[in-house]
Amino acid sequence: MTKCASTGLRHNALQHFEKLTRKIPYIAAMAESPHILIVDDHREIRELVTRALTKEGFRVTSAADGRAMHKTLADARIDLILLDLMLPGEDGLSLCRALRAKSDIPIIMLTAKGDEIDRVIGLELGADDYMAKPFGSRELIARIRAVLRRGRQSEAAPKPAQYRFDRWRLDTAARELVGEDGVTVPLSTGEYDLLMAFVERPQRVLSREQLLDLARGRAAANFDRAIDTQVSRLRKKIEQDPADPKIIKTVWGGGYTFTAAVSTQ
Repeated sequence: MTKCASTGLRHNALQHFEKLTRKIPYIAAMAESPHILIVDDHREIRELVTRALTKEGFRVTSAADGRAMHKTLADARIDLILLDLMLPGEDGLSLCRALRAKSDIPIIMLTAKGDEIDRVIGLELGADDYMAKPFGSRELIARIRAVLRRGRQSEAAPKPAQYRFDRWRLDTAARELVGEDGVTVPLSTGEYDLLMAFVERPQRVLSREQLLDLARGRAAANFDRAIDTQVSRLRKKIEQDPADPKIIKTVWGGGYTFTAAVSTQ
């Protein structure tokens, strides 16, 4: 009975959303647009919401469950999460609680449940807003933009003041790279952003697309060879021998990996 009720609600939500989505005007994607993560186990809803948000200029990634959500969060910079309440395995409320314990990423809960208590619990756990299915695409987009505006007005989650690796100290307050001899090495904005992407994710293979997204927040469609150029410049500043790099290594066919151990304070 519960399964049938859930399926019926989803079917109605899908039909309602698809009807309204056809009416959304196209808006060209911006070079730097918010990255939205949709977490919903219903494939057709993910696809419909993705199409609607993409038309409005958002970058979109989707995940079917909590495991895929965590993987995406580790690999990309996400600006807002649309989180379904009813998920297989770990449910939306548990995921919301876990996210809020370590992140300030805005969350909009999506639920097919009619009980007010579910929405209240979601908000108390840290969700920024909620929408009950079925919902219209225009309202969803308006709520996303409103939550993003509130997020920009609030202070960002504090980052470690310093990252230490190899012979270097990266001071995030001053945005300076300081060697063990106390000499400051100047970094361009692009080099600093790229180095931050690396030190926050050491010992992991990061593709060029991921690095571009993490360092610049630009859509994959705008990707070029700029990352290779920035990596080359960064190597000249932090490697003892840029021709034989030990800190930033190339992974052929995969991208780059930051091999140095990183500590924070």
